[in-house]
Amino acid sequence: MPIRAVIHQPSLPKYRVPVFRELASRLGMDLTIYHGELKEVPTAKADGFRAVPFKRLPWPLGSEAIGWQPMRLGYLTGRDADVLVFNWNIRHTSLVPYLLTARRFGVPTVLWGHGFSKHEQPIRRLLRWNVARLATAVLTYNHSVADTLVASGLPRERVFTALNTIDHRPILAQRERWAQKPEELEAFRVKNGLRSDAPHLLFVSRLDPNNRVDVLIDAVALLRERMPGIRATIVGGGTDGERLRAHAESRGVLGSAVHLTGPIYDEDVLSAWFLSADLFVYPSNIGLSIIHALGYGLPVVVGDRIDLHNPEIEALFPGDNGALFKHNSAEALAGTIVSLWSDQPRLARMRACAAASAREYFTLKRMVDGLDAVIRYAALRPMLDPESRDRTGLLPASQA
Repeated sequence: MPIRAVIHQPSLPKYRVPVFRELASRLGMDLTIYHGELKEVPTAKADGFRAVPFKRLPWPLGSEAIGWQPMRLGYLTGRDADVLVFNWNIRHTSLVPYLLTARRFGVPTVLWGHGFSKHEQPIRRLLRWNVARLATAVLTYNHSVADTLVASGLPRERVFTALNTIDHRPILAQRERWAQKPEELEAFRVKNGLRSDAPHLLFVSRLDPNNRVDVLIDAVALLRERMPGIRATIVGGGTDGERLRAHAESRGVLGSAVHLTGPIYDEDVLSAWFLSADLFVYPSNIGLSIIHALGYGLPVVVGDRIDLHNPEIEALFPGDNGALFKHNSAEALAGTIVSLWSDQPRLARMRACAAASAREYFTLKRMVDGLDAVIRYAALRPMLDPESRDRTGLLPASQA
């Protein structure tokens, strides 16, 4: 019999569709994505898997990110599911009741998420890790968080990792397309004022204050006299857009050395920007954008406060596929840009390493392997070691 796995998600974003499609194709996997909707995340169409939407209940604090997340009773009791995968977000007030209900009915559960907060506090960490003990297993986005959980006392066999990534096939297709049309890519560079004798810096993501794009703008302003042709292209929309535009104008670089394009979602267009850039600069809070950039063979430069980045920062290997600079220091960022640009052989090696790390390590298959493994582990857990473990696979309280 196939495993009836239900993954409970706050939304169904486009970048998750290939992940769920691949997971649903695995032998013996009957997958359902039970998802909500978020205003800031367009809901994607399911492709190759079953998707069941739910509507959130009104929440008095006015936030979609917190509050009670609906769940079908048939999933919690095991009538319609064999394994439940929940978003590991302790702000969801429904999470603990759902874990306890599933435990009562002997339904194995998995918590999938970051496993940490960028603004960590001892009480929140303690609460998050105690909630983890209610689940059969946990699934993290990177190895360092998994190791921390094990060091905190979670049994190693209950901690899994699925390196968060994106589907690289569209990127590979774009790279091949442009490789066959080098004259068109050169025309794109010329049209957009990108020179070969100075670096082109790229940022692609939402414009959020936590990303500190103003540090990139300040670095360009510092380097403008030394590198007259330097350009920074900032692609994205968001709450910080107007402030950044005003900041670039106040530094005298808007339109000449700094270009804000607004949001671009078409990979056909985005690919030209990626392939015309020399460095991908994301001062703070980088997430899946690092995987996107590495896929195009673009070295990544980020601030050295690793704790302020998302789990995908594990994809960065400083000196190989990217570099670090002192957090929030435009002077340090400017120095890093000069250092990398002045050593073209080194930069070429970093480009090759960037593409290889994305192609060989941070792959869709590896991510789905992690999801597949934790679901199968959870499904089998009630049948293993029944004398020392309860039906959910948790250690009895005396041994936890």
